[in-house]
Amino acid sequence: MPRIKRGVTTRQKHKRLLDQAKGYRGRRKNTIRVARQAVEKAGQYAYRDRKVKKRNFRALWIQRINAAVRAEGLTYSQFMHGTKLAGIELDRKVMADLAMNEAAAFKAIIEQAKKALPA
Repeated sequence: MPRIKRGVTTRQKHKRLLDQAKGYRGRRKNTIRVARQAVEKAGQYAYRDRKVKKRNFRALWIQRINAAVRAEGLTYSQFMHGTKLAGIELDRKVMADLAMNEAAAFKAIIEQAKKALPA
């Protein structure tokens, strides 16, 4: 059986790795061993921060809703409780967008939530 020479596949793997490390500083962009570590770490950060991004946006939506609702004399938690009782099934993303861009529509939602709350 002839021996297998692995130069082609190794070069392809290294090339792909260095392409992923493009734009990094120092040896991270052109040394295989260091580039591999940098690309792996970058992947870990990317995976983690895709989750963190969702958290951050949810927090932002809650802050925007809270600010709009407090102007009408409710707290965020009272408002959310009122929306559940009123059967309003809008998510926080949509509510925050309404609060920012369509104040009149959001004010109507707040009034519905106020009516649903027990006196």
